[in-house]
Amino acid sequence: MPRDLLQPDGVGLACDAGGFHIDPWGAAKIAIVTHAHGDHARLGSEEYFCSREGEGVLRRRLGAAVKIVPLEYGEVREFGATKVSLHPAGHVRGAAQIRVEDAKGVWVAAGDYKRASDLTCSEFEVVPCDAFITETTFALPIYTWRSTDAIVTDMLSWWKRNAANEHASVLFCYSLGKAQRVLAELLRIGTSADGKLPGEIFVHGAVQPLIDCYRAEGVALPETTPVAEDEVRRRKKRESFAGSLIVAPPSAAGSPWMRRFGSSDKVSTAFVSGWMQIRGIRRRRGYDSGFVLSDHADWPDLLRTIRETGAKKVLCTHGYSEIMSRFLREQGLDASVLPTQYGGDEAED
Repeated sequence: MPRDLLQPDGVGLACDAGGFHIDPWGAAKIAIVTHAHGDHARLGSEEYFCSREGEGVLRRRLGAAVKIVPLEYGEVREFGATKVSLHPAGHVRGAAQIRVEDAKGVWVAAGDYKRASDLTCSEFEVVPCDAFITETTFALPIYTWRSTDAIVTDMLSWWKRNAANEHASVLFCYSLGKAQRVLAELLRIGTSADGKLPGEIFVHGAVQPLIDCYRAEGVALPETTPVAEDEVRRRKKRESFAGSLIVAPPSAAGSPWMRRFGSSDKVSTAFVSGWMQIRGIRRRRGYDSGFVLSDHADWPDLLRTIRETGAKKVLCTHGYSEIMSRFLREQGLDASVLPTQYGGDEAED
């Protein structure tokens, strides 16, 4: 059984043999980052390593002055007594699993990941290892996802119904990853029949810069217009937002920003998240609709991934880690909870 090559300290998930930290929550000398969400990529470290695919969004999140070293997927770099390589995690653009090898074994820190296909990022790669650090955001049997096509088709039907009723459609998505994935899928499915979408698409100011990052790297997305004050003023003079789709982060829900789209009886709201699997959550948060599209693995894919890695030691973090580790021990694996400061799906904005 491999020893603990990766273990948390006061700064983050530390590799003493390599002299680095993975997704540190404190200030590290060397930070190897799985992806650019705020709970995994934090300011304060001296040097950051990430996937080349994720360099653009990480720089957008951390700033131009930060030292970032991009690595190609599969490229091996030596750190101290270890060899490190990054492999696609499929979570959002640039998301990587961190493979760490020393003389006694291979560890993989998966960060956040999903197995469903995504037009905006590289597809998940199974990385064989001795020890696997897995997220457990949706580690309950109730979380089993329908196909992306089915969910996006429902989303388009919702938008079309609202447009027919002269309502604006406000779709709340996490600003990095989810918003771009939804837009790419709407473009693919929505234009496959008659070549056009139901209406214009407007986006919140927190979403547009990240859309620009994705476009700059060749990701096909539909045309979007930022919701700016001058645009609101011009629309009030000539027309409303009726029939349009507005993409915004969850933090905008219930805020004064929403007033620009008209009275509440003329605006339909929806949230895109795996949490929408539970209808009670949607009702408590006050959304008119919910679409179950997640950038995290569901229960079956978590189990499939752990099995396919071949790992005998599994460490579970952020989410239903106690439940997953107990279940895995019942299956004969050496499984336990790994305490970290990473958040779940809610931490992504």
